[in-house]
Amino acid sequence: MLNQFFVDLGRKAIALMYFVGGLAHLTGQTVYLSFKPPYKYERIVEQAKKAGYDSFPIVALVALFIGFIFALQTAYFMQRIVSEIYIASLVALSIVRELGPVITALVVAGRVGASNTAELGSMQVTEQIDALETLATNPVKYLVVPRFVALSVMLPVLTIFADIIGILGSYFICVVKLGVTSSMYMHVTFTSLLYKDLFTGLFKAWIFGMVIALVSCYEGFNVEGGATGVGKATTRSVVFSFIMVIAADCLFTALFYFILP
Repeated sequence: MLNQFFVDLGRKAIALMYFVGGLAHLTGQTVYLSFKPPYKYERIVEQAKKAGYDSFPIVALVALFIGFIFALQTAYFMQRIVSEIYIASLVALSIVRELGPVITALVVAGRVGASNTAELGSMQVTEQIDALETLATNPVKYLVVPRFVALSVMLPVLTIFADIIGILGSYFICVVKLGVTSSMYMHVTFTSLLYKDLFTGLFKAWIFGMVIALVSCYEGFNVEGGATGVGKATTRSVVFSFIMVIAADCLFTALFYFILP
């Protein structure tokens, strides 16, 4: 049993190194080809619609509930010290800097990332990607770059809407339930927010968009085993995207803490 444990551990370590190396290679190709003409504007717009417009309803709904929940949970303590007015600043800072980008990224990873992996995985098992190569078409340029650009642009846009809707959810709770005046809530919210708060949230959202696009496309390109393989790759794509989004969030939060105090 001990030998089997180390064998399994070694296999997982090798698989992890393959994943990191393959993802790094795909990242280099994608970034290079993103700046190399011709540019597939129609495909970028198509992917942007799927990543942004089609994802907006669920992102908005989740952001609204987050605003409700965070305001109520904060009020539980703030009412004890008669400081309900500071709920506005706490919610605004938390949503703009952290909850907005992360929750939006997780929703998009589960929806758009899984869709990308399933679509590219189906193309891989039916040899459509090989057919593109025989037609002298670079699969990375044709399939990955539009998704990469679209998610990099649309995730910060979705994050802005998520921030606004989440703050509106908190506004509703504070004004209707806690008796905070509307003008006072808006004054405290805009006073507490700085440009660096918005910048850090949108920068992280931009990074998350690239991470989701690259991980989902990498898993789709490496599908093996037919329909079963597509299902497994889709699961891995969502799990790895979640892990990498949280890890990137931790990294950049720490960096911004020291760089932008």
